[in-house]
Amino acid sequence: MLSDPIADMLTRIRNATRTHKETVDIPASRFKEELAKLLVREGYVTSVERLVPEGQKFDVLRVTLKYGEKREQVIKHIERISRPGRRSYVSADNLPRIQRGLGLAVVSTSKGLLPDREARKQGVGGEVVCVLW
Repeated sequence: MLSDPIADMLTRIRNATRTHKETVDIPASRFKEELAKLLVREGYVTSVERLVPEGQKFDVLRVTLKYGEKREQVIKHIERISRPGRRSYVSADNLPRIQRGLGLAVVSTSKGLLPDREARKQGVGGEVVCVLW
């Protein structure tokens, strides 16, 4: 049993991009699916689909990773911020700017998962799930 499934998801993505894999399979949940869809909207991964592999009871998310023209990584850094043992909540005024606005902080708000730019625009704070650039 995993104590932090979101950290597991981010680690799988990090390891797959470093070895230049095309896709990575992740055990599915609604939160992970919303996080993956946000990464698609923001342009860090190409696509995400929910599959039921034959002979397995649980769904998986198949995330198609994105690379540059010369196979350079689009996701250079991905890190979990709020952990089960130490939650990290911020107000709308204190939302982090990652790489001077070039990176992305994913914030879990009352309006769902939002990138830091949208959360700042809507004036809502929340739990900082992860950062990436």
